This record gives sequence, C-alpha cells and structure tokens, in this order.
Amino acid sequence: MTVIRQEDFVQSIADAFQFISYYHPLDFIEAVKAAYDREQSPAAKDALAQILVNSRLCAEGHRPICQDTGMAVVFLRIGMNVRWEASLGLQEMVDEGVRRAYTDPGNPLRASVLADPAGSRRNTRDNTPAVVHVELVPGDSVDLRVAAKGGGSENKARFTVLNPSDSIVDWVLSELPQMGAGWCPPGVLGLGIGGSPEKAMVLAKEALLAPIDIQALQARGPQNRAEELRLELYGKVNALGIGAQGLGGLTTVLDVKVLDYPTHAASLPVAMIPNCAATRHLHFSLDGRGPAQFVPPALSAWPQIAWSGPAGARRVNLDSLSQADIAQWRAGDALLLSGKLLTGRDAAHKKIADLIARGEPLPVDFHNRFIYYVGPVDPVQGEAVGPAGPTTATRMDKFTELMLGSQVGLLGMIGKAERGPEAVEVIRRHGAAYCIAVGGAAYLVAKAIRAARVLAFPELGMEAIYEFEVRDMPVTVAVDSLGRSVHEEGPREWHTKIEQIAKTVHA
Repeated sequence: MTVIRQEDFVQSIADAFQFISYYHPLDFIEAVKAAYDREQSPAAKDALAQILVNSRLCAEGHRPICQDTGMAVVFLRIGMNVRWEASLGLQEMVDEGVRRAYTDPGNPLRASVLADPAGSRRNTRDNTPAVVHVELVPGDSVDLRVAAKGGGSENKARFTVLNPSDSIVDWVLSELPQMGAGWCPPGVLGLGIGGSPEKAMVLAKEALLAPIDIQALQARGPQNRAEELRLELYGKVNALGIGAQGLGGLTTVLDVKVLDYPTHAASLPVAMIPNCAATRHLHFSLDGRGPAQFVPPALSAWPQIAWSGPAGARRVNLDSLSQADIAQWRAGDALLLSGKLLTGRDAAHKKIADLIARGEPLPVDFHNRFIYYVGPVDPVQGEAVGPAGPTTATRMDKFTELMLGSQVGLLGMIGKAERGPEAVEVIRRHGAAYCIAVGGAAYLVAKAIRAARVLAFPELGMEAIYEFEVRDMPVTVAVDSLGRSVHEEGPREWHTKIEQIAKTVHA
C-alpha cells in the first residue's frame, strides 16, 4: 500500500505553484510562436512579441508571468489503495502548500483571494483557500493537476442551458465577442457540455488543463462530435478577427477544448471558460517515494524575439503632458511613456468615490495625471516593483465620469481590454484618452518602472495608490479624445480581411 506523507504532498503543491508562476507550458509557447509567425496585423504581432519576450524573461528570472498570480485550483485523483500519513485534512494540506508558494520570499506571488466576498472582502494575505476538486479512483498513487487562474479570464466565464435542438456553435459565437478582450487573448477556450449546471462548469475548467494539440487534430481529422466541435469552433472563432489583446488579427484562440458528460433528456447545459495569455497549469503524480520533482525546461525552447519597443512609437513625457497633446493621439497609436504615473484600481476607486461623497479631501492630487489600473506583485532583489501588468479596465467604467471630472481631474487612464460605450463617451466628452498595456507581459512592463512608492490607502495592499516613475513604458492608444476605439475598429477590419483571405484561398 502506498503511503503519502503530509510534508511530501504539501511541498509538492508549493513547488508546483512556484514552478507555474514563471514557466509557461511549452506547448503554449510553441502555439504563440506559431501565431506570431503567421500574424499579419502589426498591432497584434507586437502584442504577441511582448507575450513571448515576457515569458522568456520570467523563465530566466523566476518571476511571475502575470501580476495576477491567480486563484489556486487543484484537481485530485486519489487512488483508493493510498494511505495518508498526515495530521491535516486534504483541504488543509492543499492550503498549506498554496500558502508556502504564495508567501515564498524568493518569489512572492500576489495574494488576490478575499474572504467574505459579499461583505468586507478581506484579503486572506496568502491566497488561500484553494479550490479543490477530488475524485477517488482505483490505484495506488495520487494524481494532481494544478492551475493558477487569473480574475480577468475567470470573469469571462459563461454558462447557459440550451434547448437540446439549439446550436452550441451559434451560442459560442454570440457570446465570445461580448466577452471582450479582458481575458487576454490569445488563449484556450474550454467548453463543458452536459451533466448538470455545476458539472458543466467543472468540465469546462478541467478541459483547459489538456495540452494544446489542435494542429495534430486537424492533421488526423475528428473521430467524435466533441472533436468536430473543437475544429469548427477553432476556425469560426479565429475568423471573428478579435485577435491578440482584442486589437484585431488572425489568432484569437490557440485551441478549443471540449469535455462532455451525459445529461438529462430535457437539458443541454453548456459552460465556456477561457484561459488567458498567462496560461499556467501542471500535471504530476505522487507514489510515496517523496515529493514531486519538476525539471525546468531548457531556455532554448523559448524563441529569440528581437523586441525593443513598438515600431514607430511616440515618446511621451507624462510630467508635462497636456490635453492639447492628447488631442493629437489617435486610436492605435503606439506610445512610450516616461515620467510619473499614478496607480489605482477597484478598491481605491471606491474609496475615492466615498471620500468625495462625504466632502472629504483626497489624499492625492490627481489633476492632469494618468492613472494605471494595476495591482503589482511585491518587489524582490532591488526591483522597484514586481510584475505589474494591467488589470481589466471595464471594472472601472462606472468611475470614469468621476475620475475625469473637475473634482478629480485625470487626463487619462491605462489598463487592458476595451471600455464600455458609456465610458467611451465620457472619455470623448472630456477630451481624455485611454491606453492599454499588454495583458500577459507583466514582467516586461515592470522593467520600465524605475521607482515606486505608496501614496495612499496602504491598507489595500496591492490595490493601494502608488506613484510609479516609468521610462519608455509601452502602451497603445485604445480610445482617443474623439471617442474612436481600437477594440471596435481593429476586430471589424480584421474580420473583413479574414473573409477576403478565405475567399482567395477557396477561389
């Protein structure tokens, strides 16, 4: 009988979450490189280059791929012949492993998990508890699949119960454009079909843990309906032209994964969950011979991409920037920002709104400044700040009028993904601008941050208001002062181009 010791199990969990924080799965790197090679959209190609460069930097420096180091998810298949030598319960052991991983002083990972989610939303400070799925199976080993899922992609999860005669493909194609770019494409789509509502959601999450193999499937052809769906959706989703970061381009998804389960005759539950450009998961087993050992991939597996900033980028001095300067920018322009930049996201915006509502002074002068929607990782070894990529901007849409108005007085904002139509109109009305940094390039962005200090709300941890001093921070104008949005114009243009390409190929 196999004996699994508590310390071996806990340390394996800790080591696994550290490992996936800085090593992408190599199948993902290969798929992104293939997408980069065939991409024809300059904006999307630059975004893919940043993702690849960032990934290599993280592998070299053992620092997180994304500032959102994810909520810990663990799938366990426990052999029924296994005996445990442990004083903690299964959830407690997993949580202790997560705690060790996320508080490791050599590579601290961002704590994003909040207790009392509908109330005080208190940060647990160590990213526990994990989400654990357990299955007892025949055998004498413990099989583990771990994943770190960020909020940007998790927030785009979709679920429905279709009529049995309805089209799953039509539902996906109607939902995907509404998901926007907050899930940081390109990534992988996971579909769970059948079972009950909760079973479909778990299947969709589990589907994302399989290797990327759509090209092999295309080569051999489908052998069942699930594989037919994968191929059909892969082609039709990419034909939408959404592209990397939603900028318009040839590749929106790198693969589509489908798991199904028998369901009720009256039902067709369907769940869809995306994996983002910070795809992080690992599969390993314990057989009683000690903790798992993870072999680092060779750095030669990462492509050498010569990237020194977006082509033709305009240099911008944030310290002397005016509304007249912003009026010269156009949606799609590449910028390199230097100077002082404020930060703030969900919790900070709520505190600012509450202070104004009570007629109290603000702790920071925001007038004529730019704010960056970010929750950085803690720094190590002389860093000014840890990985500091953008968070999804649409969550701040309801604060846009307040932040751009005279009481606060911002000139503009930086985040990721699109803004809603009301926010775009507010930006236009105030003659402001919204820029995006590449989601999935957090460590690369952090290299542009030369100094950082907390100005307000230190109790919020990573959501505090910082002042960053940046040099040549790469961003793209996503919404200009005229209200034009690259997230509308880019996909529309590339959807048309892809249709033309397809007609040419089939002519």
